[in-house]
Amino acid sequence: MAFLDPQAVLENFGIQEGSTVADLGAGSGFYTMAAVRMVGTGRVYAVDVQQDLLTRLQNTARAAKITNISVLHGDMERPGGTRLQDGSVDSAIISNVLFQVEQKESFVKEVKRILKSGGKALVIDWSDSFNSMGPEEKLVVTESAARSLFEKAGFEFVNSIDAGDNHYGLVYRKP
Repeated sequence: MAFLDPQAVLENFGIQEGSTVADLGAGSGFYTMAAVRMVGTGRVYAVDVQQDLLTRLQNTARAAKITNISVLHGDMERPGGTRLQDGSVDSAIISNVLFQVEQKESFVKEVKRILKSGGKALVIDWSDSFNSMGPEEKLVVTESAARSLFEKAGFEFVNSIDAGDNHYGLVYRKP
């Protein structure tokens, strides 16, 4: 897989029919739209701090007559900032977000708060800085730094998944 294929990545992650998923830092909905097909009767919450991207995603979903997406404008670095209830989601997708987050520990605590016990988090981020692609070198969160961040917050490492040539993919479970 050369570049990110959200459908393939989410199949490896194991999104279940009927589940509740939070796409944190949903942006334009790259993963949201793939997840919504997989959850079927479930629900996908697309959370982002950029209202214009959420509005665009909402319009795309409405035009496609997709009704199981909820867009939430929220600051994921604050406690309760996702606007989701404690233990309300089965899975969280965190793709290309860590390098942008300033309060990384607070962000990971928020992920843990919204996940059900046994819920899983998929962490995908840039493995390096690639000239004009991806973040500046100083903003890259290495795979080992991401592992440390989630394990320090009490998450259990499940496995790594293929996320393309320029990204790493990590799966964590909330105990």
